[in-house]
Formats: sequence, C-alpha cells, structure tokens
Amino acid sequence: MIKASHISKIYQKDSVETVALSDVSFEVKKAEFVAIMGPSGSGKSTLMHILGALDLPTSGTYILDGEKVGNLSDDELADIRNRKIGFIFQAFNLLPRISALENVMLPMSYAQVPKGERLEKAKKLLGQVGLGDRISHTSSQLSGGQQQRVAIARGLSMNPSILLADEPTGNIATAQAEEIMQIFENLNREGHTIIMITHEPEIARHAKRTITIRDGNIVEDSNNQKQKRIKKN
Repeated sequence: MIKASHISKIYQKDSVETVALSDVSFEVKKAEFVAIMGPSGSGKSTLMHILGALDLPTSGTYILDGEKVGNLSDDELADIRNRKIGFIFQAFNLLPRISALENVMLPMSYAQVPKGERLEKAKKLLGQVGLGDRISHTSSQLSGGQQQRVAIARGLSMNPSILLADEPTGNIATAQAEEIMQIFENLNREGHTIIMITHEPEIARHAKRTITIRDGNIVEDSNNQKQKRIKKN
C-alpha cells in the first residue's frame, strides 16, 4: 500500500540547512494500523505531510497504492489526496456554519458525486461513528469527541486507500479519546489501512505497529500485538 524508500527532507533558509528527515525507509501493507510516534521536532509532522502528498521529499521515493507520488503534477497531487487519502486532523477542520451531514458530504461534492448518493452515504457514515442522531447539528453544538467522529466520517467519504490521522485525540478528553480509538480499531478490523501520528504512547498502543522517529530517523519499528501477547504470557 505504501512504500517509502530513503526519504530525506531538508529545509534551507539562506545558508542554513535543517534536516527534518534523514534516509527514512518503511512499508505499510494493506489493512495495517500503524502509529508513527515521536516527540515534538522529531520529524513526524514532516513525514505526515509527505505521506499525505502535501509535500515532496528532497530525495527518496514515495509510492502510494502503486503511484510514484514524486512524479505527479500539482493537479495530480490534489486528485490523489482527494481519492486515496482520508485526512483526520487534531483540530477537526470542520466548517462551523454547516451541519455534520454537510461536512461529511463536502469531499463528495468536490468530486461531483450525485447529490442523492452523497446524502445517503453521509448518513450511513455518521451512523457508523455513532452520530446518526446528530446529523443536523453544527460544530458548535457538538463536543470535541463528536466533532472528531464527524471528521472521521468525512475522511471515509471517498473510500480512501488510507486514513491519515494527525494527533486525532489531541484536542479531546481522555474518555472521548478512548472512544475515538475504539472507532479506529473497528475500522481497521473492517479492512481500513490507518496511519496515525501521535506523541502519546498510550494512544500509539491502540495501533498494531508503532514506528518511533527521533531527530529525523526511525529508531524503532515494533509490533504492538506481539508485545501485548508477550505481556499476557
């Protein structure tokens, strides 16, 4: 599903170079649930932007679902983001003056999906995340956890190849965070590929695999499920 090979990202301002990523390589298979974890400044946000086709590496190759992202034009990058990546952000990024239903329908509207089809699908997705009775509510009428559920439903609306979640529990209470992580676990069991950026070990443990990044380098790539089995034994 994803293959990152020798990815480096260097930012240059005047004569000063800042290395954000250095020779990062890993693969993510279909239906994996991977957490990318690291402290602030580790390079995980830069990596998220590259995985989300929001930025390109200085060197190296990124292949998403068989497509070499570095070869794409700006229009093609925008298209791949809409078709293949479901984004879920820490700040939810919902439009505040429209309903939950309309927020979920937005990506489908941009893709010119027929109105009846996008209406039916948006209702189904909101029901799937437990908001079937909140479809007409605006963001201000929803809790942080509920807003993130709307964002997840919106992220699923175009049947993306991957869900890319950036600190999805960073702006919500602990109890609601656990509920959000249960939704992600359920989606993964249904076959969705999920990549989650987080700095919280307790959140990362919900994933099946954790890639730890520090100072722009991968320092650990661990199987969470194997660790859980070892602890049980």
